[in-house]
Amino acid sequence: MTRHLELGRRAEDLAESYLKSLGWRVLDRNVANPYGELDIVAKDDRKELVIAEVRYRTLGEVQSPLDSVGPRKLRTLVNAGRAHMERIGWNGPWRIDLIGVTADRDAREKDWRLEHVRDITAGMDVPS
Repeated sequence: MTRHLELGRRAEDLAESYLKSLGWRVLDRNVANPYGELDIVAKDDRKELVIAEVRYRTLGEVQSPLDSVGPRKLRTLVNAGRAHMERIGWNGPWRIDLIGVTADRDAREKDWRLEHVRDITAGMDVPS
């Protein structure tokens, strides 16, 4: 596994641990469908399904992890999320959260910084 992929996997592990610490139940990871891949699918403390997109960046890169999700990625997440909800027969509320993980190039994981933004598509009209 390349270093980039390994860091991404470790960031997803950190995000999963964080969500569990909130009392959320992680249902699945790396769910692929024809529209894209969902990093983490979880149920929050209000029993709402949450798709958590995890983005990792090294400090000093041009874009922060939170700024790295643009309109194209949002459209992909929404379409992949809709397909997943249809596949599992979920009719309740669901949303997309963004978890950004930032670290110095050689920082140990305990020094990584995690930011969580809830409902990144709130109020947006995201076409299919």
